[in-house]
Amino acid sequence: MVYGGGKIGMMGVLSDTVLAQNGEVIGVIPKLLEKEEVVHSGVEEMIVCKNMSERKVIMSKLVDGYITLPGGFGTLDELFEALTLNQLHIEQKPIGILNVNGFFNAILVQLDKMVEEGYLKQTNREMLIVGNSVNDLMQKMNAYKAPKISHVINKVVR
Repeated sequence: MVYGGGKIGMMGVLSDTVLAQNGEVIGVIPKLLEKEEVVHSGVEEMIVCKNMSERKVIMSKLVDGYITLPGGFGTLDELFEALTLNQLHIEQKPIGILNVNGFFNAILVQLDKMVEEGYLKQTNREMLIVGNSVNDLMQKMNAYKAPKISHVINKVVR
């Protein structure tokens, strides 16, 4: 598991659980959050980076896919950045949300509204994998096939 490196909240509990099962956990934490009360001391591989932007780049290089759990602004920032990277074909990794108790229902409605109004292509909307249970989400993510690039990118040679 690659995550933000903290010991608090849902991700702290999840990292504790993975570690207790002898799983591998890599934390990536910005210097400003490396306070003793925030950083998870039980994570053996902790990468300290300059800022949040650098953290997202490092995490992107380490992961095979993204799973989003309920969270706040940072969670949504990371979710939409991953979706944008896929939309631009910079990455082609599965991106899932675990829609626990309908937590993300309003966001899903908003994405559908964006498709309806012409701000988002249906094919790009379909890049977001939604699961209501861990097993459901993992099955869908394991079956994920990245969309084909529908246009030819011309290279300019000077």
